[in-house]
Amino acid sequence: MSSTIDPTRPLAGRLALVTGASAGIGAATARALFAAGARPFLAARREERLVELSRELGDCPFAALDVRDAAGVQAALAGQAFDIVVNNAGLASGVDPLPNVSAADVDLMLDTNVKGVLNVARATLPGMLERDRGDHVVLGSVAGRQVYPGGGVYCATKHAVRALYEGLRQDAAGHGVRFTTVDPGMVETEFSNVRFKGDGEKAAAVYKGFEALRPSDVADAILFALSRPAHVNIGEIVLWPTAQASTTRVTRS
Repeated sequence: MSSTIDPTRPLAGRLALVTGASAGIGAATARALFAAGARPFLAARREERLVELSRELGDCPFAALDVRDAAGVQAALAGQAFDIVVNNAGLASGVDPLPNVSAADVDLMLDTNVKGVLNVARATLPGMLERDRGDHVVLGSVAGRQVYPGGGVYCATKHAVRALYEGLRQDAAGHGVRFTTVDPGMVETEFSNVRFKGDGEKAAAVYKGFEALRPSDVADAILFALSRPAHVNIGEIVLWPTAQASTTRVTRS
């Protein structure tokens, strides 16, 4: 990184795609990148939230899309010269043991968490490789490192995301593109509300009695990786709440 770069705006002038930008980690990341000088490009399914966040961030561009829709992702993103991609969109659906997971939940998680990551990468990486520069961040999870009861399919998708991160690094070697996987533990977002299909009481209980990570904590980690000098690639970041010792062990008050 040049010494002439303003340290308070290390990402000045960079076009930064953030998927899943309508809430949680995605929205926090878009705000952090904007504060660091980047121009966010917001993508998510909920257009009304994108409109609101775009206005907050200087009327930045956005696209209402579902990462599961390969053709729609390609049409919306392939023509953009992204300097940064934060491949964030993902979810969990249900807590059933593996023999009982519904086909609908399996499809939703695989199509969003695995195919969705690939759809975004396929639309955005060719341009980065042609320009021989760029940053591609994937949002993994500690669930991609440890499996827990009732999360088998979700954990499988996040193990796949980790494999995709490693595969991307190998296949893009020599092109100057940096790859990072950021793997958080428990983050208090809409994640559990989605997992429990709108049951707010169950979702709130997940975070009761301890201090979970905040979306801004994860955004800070992403910003750290992106703002390193060009010759430095922060490959893997794992974040845990201090009270969380593993995917199955949390100390609660």
